Amino acid sequence: MAQVGPIPSIDLSMLSQGASATDRLAAELDRACAEFGFFYLVGHGIEAALVASLMQLSREFFARSAEEKLRIHMSKGGRAWRGYFPVGQELTSGIPDRKEGIYFGSELSEEDPRVRNGLPLHGRNQFPELPGFGSAVLSYISALTELGHRLLAVLGRGLGCGANFFAEHYTGDPTILFRIFNYPGFDDAGTHPVQQGSWSVGEHTDYGLLTLLAQDSIGGLQVRNGERWIDVPEVPGSLVCNVGDMLERLTRGRYLSALHRVRNSTERNRLSMALFFDPGFDAEMMPIPDVQPQPGSAHTQVRWDPIDPSAHAVTYGDYLLGKVSKVFPELHDDVLR
Repeated sequence: MAQVGPIPSIDLSMLSQGASATDRLAAELDRACAEFGFFYLVGHGIEAALVASLMQLSREFFARSAEEKLRIHMSKGGRAWRGYFPVGQELTSGIPDRKEGIYFGSELSEEDPRVRNGLPLHGRNQFPELPGFGSAVLSYISALTELGHRLLAVLGRGLGCGANFFAEHYTGDPTILFRIFNYPGFDDAGTHPVQQGSWSVGEHTDYGLLTLLAQDSIGGLQVRNGERWIDVPEVPGSLVCNVGDMLERLTRGRYLSALHRVRNSTERNRLSMALFFDPGFDAEMMPIPDVQPQPGSAHTQVRWDPIDPSAHAVTYGDYLLGKVSKVFPELHDDVLR
C-alpha cells in the first residue's frame, strides 16, 4: 500500500491484474479503512476531462451574483432537497459553515413512484442556467456511482463476505447524494461575513458508506487520526475517499468513520465535489455477519453530533433524515414535515 504522506493510496487498476493482485488490493483497502478511514484512490478510471470540465463550470456558477445563484435556492426544490445554499446556511454542530454549495442527487421524473409518493430527497435536480452544467453533473454522478459499486465489491472481498454482498444487501439501489462546495477565501483584511477565523466546515463525520471527493489545489482538508490532525492535500489525478458512519456501523467498528474538517485560510476560493455513495433508502442497517474489529483497533472518538449510528437498527432513510434535519433545520421544518 503506497503512502502519500501519512494517508494511504489505493490503486484500483490492480483489479485488471488478476485474482492475486485483487486479493492484495482488497487487503490494502481493508487496512486503509480500519487504520485511517481515509485514503487516496488512483487508477479509478474517471476521465480527467470530466472532472476538469465540471470544476470549471462550478467556478463559473459560484462567480455569479447572489441574485442569479438564488434562482435555484434549495427552498425551491421541494421535497427533493436540491439546489443552492449561500454561505452560512448549512450548519455543522449548530455552527454556520463558511461555504456555499449546490445539492444534487439521482435524477428522477415526476412519474417515478418514489416521487409521486413524496419520498424525501427524491426527485429532479435544479441546474444552473449554464450551458453544459446539467449534463456534466449527471455524467459525473453516473461515473462515480459505477466506481462506488466497484469499490464496495473490493471491500466485500476484503471483509470476507464476498464481492456481491453490499449490492445484494445494501446498495442494489443506492442513495446517491452529490454536493459541489465553494469555500470563500478571506479578503485582504482577513475577514469574512460569517465569522473571522471560523472553520470552512467544522469537524464532523459523513453519514453513509463511502464519500468520493475531488478537490482543487487550494488545500485545507484535514483528517483526525489518533491524537493528530493530518493534512489531506490534492494529489493530481486522485480522488479522496473516506468511510462514513454506516460503514463503521455495518463493520461493528472495524472501519473508522474519521473526523475531518476544512479551513480555507487563503485569499482564493476553494472548490470541492463530494459524491456520497450510501445504502438504499429502505435498506435495513444490520451489521455484516461475522465481521469483527481487528484486535486493538477500537475507535473511541467522541462523536460530533448526538445521533449514534450504532444505536439505530433502522432503515438508512430514517437515519439520513435525522441527520439532515440538524444541518438545515429551517428547511427541514418548512419542506419535509
